[in-house]
Amino acid sequence: MPRLRVAACQINNVVGDLDGNVEVILAALERADAAGCDLAVFPELAITGYPPEDLLLKPAFVADNRAALDKLAARTGRCAAVVGFVDAGRDLYNAAAVCAAGEVKGVYRKRILPNYSVFDEQRYFAPGHGDPLLFVIGGVKVGISVCEDSWAPDGPIMDQAAGGAELIVNLNASPYYAGRLAERERMLATRAADASCALVYVNLLGGQDELVFDGASLVLDADGRVVSRGPQFKPADVVTDIEIRPVFRKRLLDPRGRATAPALPEVLVSAEARAQDEPCVPEVVEPLSPVEEVYEALVLGTGDYARKNGFTDAVVGLSGGVDSSLVAALAVDALGADHVHGVLMPSRFSSEGSLSDAELLADALGIETRTIPIEPAHAAFLEMLAPSFADVEEDLTEENIQARIRGTTLMALSNKFGWLVLATGNKSEMAAGFSTLYGDLAGGFAVIKDVSKLLVYDLCRNRNERACAAGESDPIPADVMTKPPSAELRADQRDDQSLPAYEELDPILLAYVEGDATAGDLVAAGFDADLVRRIVTLVDRAEYKRRQAPPGVRVTPKAFGKDRRLPITNHYTG
Repeated sequence: MPRLRVAACQINNVVGDLDGNVEVILAALERADAAGCDLAVFPELAITGYPPEDLLLKPAFVADNRAALDKLAARTGRCAAVVGFVDAGRDLYNAAAVCAAGEVKGVYRKRILPNYSVFDEQRYFAPGHGDPLLFVIGGVKVGISVCEDSWAPDGPIMDQAAGGAELIVNLNASPYYAGRLAERERMLATRAADASCALVYVNLLGGQDELVFDGASLVLDADGRVVSRGPQFKPADVVTDIEIRPVFRKRLLDPRGRATAPALPEVLVSAEARAQDEPCVPEVVEPLSPVEEVYEALVLGTGDYARKNGFTDAVVGLSGGVDSSLVAALAVDALGADHVHGVLMPSRFSSEGSLSDAELLADALGIETRTIPIEPAHAAFLEMLAPSFADVEEDLTEENIQARIRGTTLMALSNKFGWLVLATGNKSEMAAGFSTLYGDLAGGFAVIKDVSKLLVYDLCRNRNERACAAGESDPIPADVMTKPPSAELRADQRDDQSLPAYEELDPILLAYVEGDATAGDLVAAGFDADLVRRIVTLVDRAEYKRRQAPPGVRVTPKAFGKDRRLPITNHYTG
């Protein structure tokens, strides 16, 4: 029974860094070769990074990508490499190159191009066509596919299986959201079993603007059972010995016994698999819990956004509230305590408890802090505006001035010291417009903009539980978790004076924002009609604010940004 040793290399590359990406690929290929592998498989568009977006409109970028592939291929040897790149002909193609012995042996072009959610591939690529090739690697007939190709029940994988494939490799740049791993595994198990082929699924790793790619590469046997699973949110070479069982239905027969699917053409890449002294023991890494995987996605997305954009340090405004406490903890886990700077900016309305909670948090996390009272600036603004505001009652205007002073203060520190400002608003607040434009919306990266308020509390509890398990004290003080949320922009202010309780708000936001329900749908589902109309109005009126918010990590199936694109000028009420 043939056996092929394969490495699924989940690498963290950088969009546009062609030379750097080649070096990352070559380093992983060298490790795979040293481990005795016959084949190393890399993610979708590994050469360019994913998604390259409008870089693809630059002919020089496409040409440089091909030159980078040729450079990589020239350095391959016995271990074959399957690498994602952009292929150019009359059109552009999202493609995979099979490289070995110093050259590109053949190319597969992605056939099914996603154009939904965060995907926009039909803007750039044409679908591949014609009969796919099979590549004979170590005596095994290998079919190549790319990401979305695997999601179609009657797509390229079934064609390759019917044409004689014994192993399928699938290159991916599949973005993370909560629950995505389980969805993938169910689909891939079905595809492998239907095709009666072992299947190698390699996924990209790392943060790219709003997106996070979680790795978690898989190898499944011909019955759809998981043989190997790589870690989530960490680089890895998932090395597996794949037993190639004899399969008797590769060429489908009609009722008269005639073949309905002809054998596919083959390209010889390498003649025989390496003889292995010792079998490779596959590793099946257990998935993280639902809350832990969201936390790790936020850490990876924040750290990569900072590092890949040239930031070493970040600054966070510490209010003593749950949101800024979570963002500070995430920043420390992403960048290290020495690279996170906390700023306390008390006003006349700040409570002693909020200041002490912020100080306790900073001490527990080990971060440097400074206190910059905003009262002098606040008083100056009020005095400056007094003639214009004469005979007009105080309202949100005076409250928002404080938030904007804080935003300006953080941006000044960013300009002076080169620190990345981490905004602290959560998804519930951003959805309802409970945020100040050029105030708490100011910043370079909005870490928890896709995290609902209730999930913020879950993440804080999880972070404290992990600290306890490690023998450390709770980084997030108990009072932060129990006191009523407040912006503290006026005396005795609480969030529930302006918004419904989050236990009422979040389910409606989930259905309206992520589920695309209308107000009528929500009322029909049993939600209070007046509450629905109030919340829907808040969400719709805040669209202009969200357009101006910084990017942030996507952890749900529909985040504000690329996922949800509603017009600002919009009179539909549903």
